[in-house]
Amino acid sequence: GALAAPSHSLQAGQGCISPTPLAGGSTWRCGGPPVCSCQGNSVERKIYIPLNKTAPCVRLLNATHQIGCQSSISGDTGVIHVVEKEEDLNWVLADGPHPPYMILLDGNLFNRSVLMQLKGTSRVSGLAVSIAKPNPPQGFSPGLKCPNDGFGVYSKDYGPQYAHCNTTVWNPLGSGISYEDFDFPVFLLEDANETQVIKQCYQDHNVPRDGSGPEYPLCAMQLFSHMHAVTSTVTCMRRNSIQNTFSINPETVCDPLLDYNVWSTLQPINSSGKVDREKEVIIVATRIDSHSFFWNIAPGAESAVSSFVTHLAAAEALHKASDVHLLQRNVMFTFFQGVRAAASLHLFPLQVALRNGSVLWMHTDPVSWMNESVQTQVRNLLDILSDSSVGANVTLREVGYSQPLPPSSFQRFLRARHIPGVVLTDHQAAFQNRYYQSMYDTPENIRMQYPEGLSPEETLEYVTDTAKSLAEVATVVARALYRLAGGANNTSAIQADPKTVTRMLYGFLIKMNNSWFQSIIKPDLKGILGDVPQHYVAVSSPVNTTYLVQYVLANLTGTVVNLTKEECMNPDKAPNTEKELYDYAWVQGSLEPNSTTRVPYCVRSTVHLTKALSPAFELRQWGSTEYSTWTESRWKEIRARIFLVASKELEIITLVVADVLFSIPRDPGAVAY
Repeated sequence: GALAAPSHSLQAGQGCISPTPLAGGSTWRCGGPPVCSCQGNSVERKIYIPLNKTAPCVRLLNATHQIGCQSSISGDTGVIHVVEKEEDLNWVLADGPHPPYMILLDGNLFNRSVLMQLKGTSRVSGLAVSIAKPNPPQGFSPGLKCPNDGFGVYSKDYGPQYAHCNTTVWNPLGSGISYEDFDFPVFLLEDANETQVIKQCYQDHNVPRDGSGPEYPLCAMQLFSHMHAVTSTVTCMRRNSIQNTFSINPETVCDPLLDYNVWSTLQPINSSGKVDREKEVIIVATRIDSHSFFWNIAPGAESAVSSFVTHLAAAEALHKASDVHLLQRNVMFTFFQGVRAAASLHLFPLQVALRNGSVLWMHTDPVSWMNESVQTQVRNLLDILSDSSVGANVTLREVGYSQPLPPSSFQRFLRARHIPGVVLTDHQAAFQNRYYQSMYDTPENIRMQYPEGLSPEETLEYVTDTAKSLAEVATVVARALYRLAGGANNTSAIQADPKTVTRMLYGFLIKMNNSWFQSIIKPDLKGILGDVPQHYVAVSSPVNTTYLVQYVLANLTGTVVNLTKEECMNPDKAPNTEKELYDYAWVQGSLEPNSTTRVPYCVRSTVHLTKALSPAFELRQWGSTEYSTWTESRWKEIRARIFLVASKELEIITLVVADVLFSIPRDPGAVAY
């Protein structure tokens, strides 16, 4: 019953990641994608074809629930059945004589209706989903119809008529499947070649003949994704605490979602001190994380990248203003991981992708608008924003005062106190993004297009129409910030650079490992430059996106200073560095012409990192309803493989013999969000 790998299939040993152990306990973790076990002797390689390019659905927990997916502790196995139309489900759910089945599901059928049918039956042992190409035309969003419900500002105590999206459903395509709990493994197949290998195996062995079941041998699949944490964050964090208190070798079962926020100011402030209460600060805020149903598959082109790229371009444009040092008010640029925020004075959250022509919508809070003082300041914000768009190819329109704020970091600010603020978006009511929080929120979703035949370097520098549009938005924002900060001069010279925007879009959406990113980071961080960017919020931090936003912001707003490498890395050793005000970074620099040698230099900036960890974990209030309580389960290994089985009895024997007798000892492959 062994399945020999055909010549066109993947060979064992491709694409593996070597894990590294975590201190304490037997759970392991690595910084890359899920670990696949492709080692082993020749007998194992003859029995199995490993699937090396997959992404699992994993378990997340909050104060009251667990969501996501998992396999049994020894993995789940089933006979493969390909489902390309809904009628094919009948074989799996009722007619097929060889349950349980492992379904290979066409990406266009990956929806709530199908998943709920599979959830309630013992005839299904797991699900492998192929990516739909092109993107599903009907849209696909596994998130909620009312994102961030219960954690925004609207509640029974504040604008109850707006709570729970009563007046505006922001994400009408949201199926909510990311917030369901599935007791079987669900994997995404990222490689079309591997999907074809599975289909070929199915065609050769499993296709029903004349309405009757196929004969053995049958093609089967096994998925491993057993999760350690259960029930809720309260339960798993309590178990962590007990382990750490009483166990010699404590084993952690879950970790809080955390990372770092990136922030900088127009005028330097003491990063360890406090801002004078009488000094007004204008905050521009955006998010840099994204999410999806599958682990580390979160391109976030429209939901995150377009906004924070616009934000970065506006910061560069404002810093280049000739009289920026004379402005009366300071401006803080903030990039939130996990969309966690605190309170300040004036706020501009950005959520822009400009898919609806060149119209941006200005959203305000109808509740705080009733406060006369706040209303006056908000009216001033709206007027300055509108005036700043005159002459630009962007039209700004007011939504009106009867509609609540869209989901945004500004809502968390308002929970602290009434402050004036405006949220800029590309949608008047419901999201324009049909792929919100999904693996399909890709560069194509924001219409990034390049001519054929360009080299990677030419693609990096090619100014797309998307880059031009976002540069226009960044220009309007930068000019408005200049006016709000007290600038009195003509703003026509304040202009965002489309070349900078196009480089950022390429780096954050297409290829992180490019010549520009290489030149602006520290030498010891070059390992973060993977090929395909993902912006998934993590438990190991900072993630790639955080580091890159930090160094892009420093590059765009900082100053090259004449310090040696030693002085730059230890500013205490150099005179007049004012290290309490500035951050110093020794970066790689560009390659010399026709050489592999780089020209490094020192960058001084006001860019800093602060930990983005929910107060629920700092306060050990794991059941909090005020703060986010999301954790991610740990696991031993993530693995997928296919094989032939000669009979139901031999299927069990094959798995036991292969795993116990023929497998070499493996490093447990732990991975984290």
